[in-house]
Amino acid sequence: MYLIHNIKIMAMMARAALLFSLDEVRRGTFLKNIGSLALRKEIAREMSWAELFEEKSRKWPERVILVYEDRELTYRDMDENANKTANLLVDLGGCRGTGAAIFMGNSPQFLYAFAGTQKIGMYSIPVNTSLRGSSLQFILHHSDAEFLFIDGEYLDRYTAIADQLPNIKKVIVNRPSGSSGALPRGMIDLARADSRSTARPAGSYGPHDICFILYTSGTTGLPKGVLYRYGKSGVKLLSLPAYTLYRKSDILYTCLPLFHGNALWLTVTQGLHRGAKIILAKRFSASRFWDDIRRHGVTAFNTIGAVIPILMKQPERETDRDNRVRFTLSAACPADQWEKFERRFGIKIFEGYGAVDGGGNGIVNFGTAPVGSIGRPGPGMKYRIVDDGMNDMPDGAPGELIFAARSGGKSVEYYKNDKATSDKIRSGWIFTGDLVRQDRKGFLYFVGRKAEFMRIKGENVSAYEVEHCIMNHPAVQEAAVFAVPSDLAEDEIMACVSAVEGEPLDEAKLVQFLKNDLPAFAVPRYIKIVEEFPKTETQRIMKRDLEKAGIVPGTYDAVRGIRVAEKSFQMRD
Repeated sequence: MYLIHNIKIMAMMARAALLFSLDEVRRGTFLKNIGSLALRKEIAREMSWAELFEEKSRKWPERVILVYEDRELTYRDMDENANKTANLLVDLGGCRGTGAAIFMGNSPQFLYAFAGTQKIGMYSIPVNTSLRGSSLQFILHHSDAEFLFIDGEYLDRYTAIADQLPNIKKVIVNRPSGSSGALPRGMIDLARADSRSTARPAGSYGPHDICFILYTSGTTGLPKGVLYRYGKSGVKLLSLPAYTLYRKSDILYTCLPLFHGNALWLTVTQGLHRGAKIILAKRFSASRFWDDIRRHGVTAFNTIGAVIPILMKQPERETDRDNRVRFTLSAACPADQWEKFERRFGIKIFEGYGAVDGGGNGIVNFGTAPVGSIGRPGPGMKYRIVDDGMNDMPDGAPGELIFAARSGGKSVEYYKNDKATSDKIRSGWIFTGDLVRQDRKGFLYFVGRKAEFMRIKGENVSAYEVEHCIMNHPAVQEAAVFAVPSDLAEDEIMACVSAVEGEPLDEAKLVQFLKNDLPAFAVPRYIKIVEEFPKTETQRIMKRDLEKAGIVPGTYDAVRGIRVAEKSFQMRD
């Protein structure tokens, strides 16, 4: 079976390589880029998203590329609106090398700001819209942003910290259509861009200039700004998976936030390359998800993290298989949910692995590897699975996945954080921080984040694996597992869980349930039922907040069989 799949995928990839080559011939950069790919495994002449907008606008000016709240936008619309935004920035003093933070939810205006900054050589900083207070202040200050694009609904978060952000010179507010009333003094209405010229303003950038900075989620510590330069944007290479996976007739869907690499790269950028229509939802809603898919005739979508388990916890409907979806490109799909999801909704799961700070390395299981596997690294992708001493791990044993760093510059670079950069790339290798294991046939399986491994009673325990065992309980909606200090030695395991609506959840019965699937040392001692989790907009639970709270009153102690009456432990400094 895998041989047939592999032959099919190889044919698709060969076709993608041909289409990529034809693009490069039309751009006049074929010889230069093919030579650099052969020698250094990288593109010598990249392009920006602004250039991609312009290229496709010339090719397909009247083709609909984006649908948002039933409003259809063509390539020409997108490019001209990005030009208008760029011209507004020029009028406000924007220029090459200046930073603009984008603190906005999903909307076409987000994309206009993102591409508009690149029209004049500025750099953008997409910001997680779940942030507030010191977390928001850190990114806006650390990134050296002088401009801020912000949705009106988030203005109170900015004004609460504005006096700590002397670097922000201009605040541009995206207000809902039909809004009236004056903005706070000194703020500019983004609607002013509507009266600007649709022509691209004068502006330029160099290959070493910063294109954008994408900050890590910061769920377990301070976020790090992953820096992308114009000469290494990755835009052109994203056409390869686009040509491999998608057809021009496809309708792609994303409800994931544009400030996250998944929506921005895997849906929007690849849709732009392929000419596929993109349905952009404002946010994820489990109850409305399949209604959106059916209403728009969606043929492919992407998922991350807990989305598949959340969808599986929704009540079954007779219409579950009533959709046109060919496949979903997933990340971290629980192995025991994989085939159940495919059967219930009648679609195929392709499992992918990658990271915003992964140096451009990615792995995909196109059905060419066993269920639960992320697949095999592609030809020419040099990797190892190692322990802390850089010793290669035997088949079946977990270790950190590392990739060979490309020559000719930094494969991964963090903004104003040389230590993090040097920790990430050592001795010619990129350290992913992810633990995987490899079977005898070379297929890789994700085990968990190295930072989320716990040492319990002399044993290493993966929080990721414990969480997925907990979510197998029919009454559990979501779970977050972490270590808390023990009253004896080492650590104890604590799990925060939320219940499926209308389902009773008993902590003692949950512990008994877990004893059937987990070794005794991996069964959480402490269980806390929560109404809802603190989350990022990408549905990632912010464990650091839970760890700071520690064992609060009402937490169930499985050893003593009681709920604790007072706060006893919290995260170590």
